[in-house]
Amino acid sequence: MIPEIDVRTLTAKKISEGALAFSFAPEADLLEIPFVRFEGDVKAELTYRIFEDDSVEVAGKLSFALCGACSRCLKETRADLAGDVSGFFLPGESDGENYGYRFGKIDLTELLRDSLMFALPSRLLCDACTQWENE
Repeated sequence: MIPEIDVRTLTAKKISEGALAFSFAPEADLLEIPFVRFEGDVKAELTYRIFEDDSVEVAGKLSFALCGACSRCLKETRADLAGDVSGFFLPGESDGENYGYRFGKIDLTELLRDSLMFALPSRLLCDACTQWENE
C-alpha cells in the first residue's frame, strides 16, 4: 500500500521533514519488454520536506527486480534494479511541471509510477549477453 503525506496534520504538529519506507505492487502493464515480469514488490525509501508555502519536495530511491527471458538469447535471467524518485508538489492542480495535491494530502501514486517508468530498462540482458555487448 502506498502511504499518503498528510501535509495539514504534519504542519499542525510543526513537522517539516520526514522519511517513508514501504513496498508496493507494481503495475504489470508498465513493462514493455517481452517475456519479462516484475519479481515481487517495489521497495521505496523516500524523504519529504514541507516548505512554508505548503509546497512539498519528495526524493528517494526505488529498488525492484525483473525476471524473464534475456532479450538477446532468451535465457532465463534476473536483474536487481534501482531508480531515483524526485518530485515537487504544490497545493492545487498539477501544472505540468510539478505535481499537485488537494485537501492537504499528497497521493504519491503518480510520482512513484512515473519514477518507476523512468527506471525501467529498454531490455533485460543476462550476464553473458551484457559482457558480450560491453566488449
